[in-house]
Amino acid sequence: MEKLNLRLSNLPVIFGSLMQKASFVPLLPHIQSGDRKALARAISLVENSVPGYEAFLQSLPASNTPVIGITGPPGAGKSTLVDALIGHWAAQGKSVGVVCVDPSSPFNLGALLGDRIRMSEWYTNPQVFIRSLATRGSLGGLHPAIIEITDMMKVAGFDYVIVETVGVGQSEVEIAGLADTTVVVVVPEAGDEVQTMKAGLMEIADIFVVNKSDRPDADMFARNLRLMMAPAFQSKSHEIAIIKTEAHHKKGIDELASAIEKHLSEHLDNQRKYWLLAEKAWHLIMQKRMGNISKDGLSKALMEAGTGNMNLYKFIEEYK
Repeated sequence: MEKLNLRLSNLPVIFGSLMQKASFVPLLPHIQSGDRKALARAISLVENSVPGYEAFLQSLPASNTPVIGITGPPGAGKSTLVDALIGHWAAQGKSVGVVCVDPSSPFNLGALLGDRIRMSEWYTNPQVFIRSLATRGSLGGLHPAIIEITDMMKVAGFDYVIVETVGVGQSEVEIAGLADTTVVVVVPEAGDEVQTMKAGLMEIADIFVVNKSDRPDADMFARNLRLMMAPAFQSKSHEIAIIKTEAHHKKGIDELASAIEKHLSEHLDNQRKYWLLAEKAWHLIMQKRMGNISKDGLSKALMEAGTGNMNLYKFIEEYK
């Protein structure tokens, strides 16, 4: 009887494990048919590495849905700009999927800002799907599973997928490996910030947006920006647009949307296309190989090893 009770007590664990593995099976057809609840569930399962997620990802079909990256320094008005772009495309009957990446809470790694209040009017709109994610300590302004999440969004039938990064200076370059079109948002008084980020921005920007252009010296800033970025413009195979907007008042949004659509319509040359794929592959391989290593685990191992006569380079050998 005790053995029977023991077996019965294990049933919830066994059943739960089987359910986790089977939980992905029916999701893909629902996601492709536009079921937003199925998409939200799949994102949560992949985000938390639930067993079966790798096979699910391998079953995703190829998709040509364009990914638009919105990045720039904090306070530039990225969320307000995304809200305005959603309104522009929704008015045309287009569907838009949005991934907003916020800084992480240092305590529970959840989204810290939660500033999706600026997009609150779209949460019940069937044409729009918005998902907030935390960086979970990632230094590049993106979520660790952003590639996988974006690929799921691409097969969900959206006309556009927008990824808004947290905006963390030099690390904005990470979005370039994910987005087909990268929009860098700055404000007129951001001269010093642009100078700091210049090396990375010159490489990744497909479109510059000078937001809050009703502020003083916006025209001069736009001219100076073009002069500052002139060497990068010459090395690009396409013209880099600099567009002034007032996202809060929906001004300049039509021009921005047109510039995005124009850039997307230009076929990527093979070198850039394969560079984008190589960036994605590199991140996925690195994530897989580092999957069993955590900072907490390293910290405990270092405490056990002691710091007296420890050689850090010998210490890391066992992790290679």
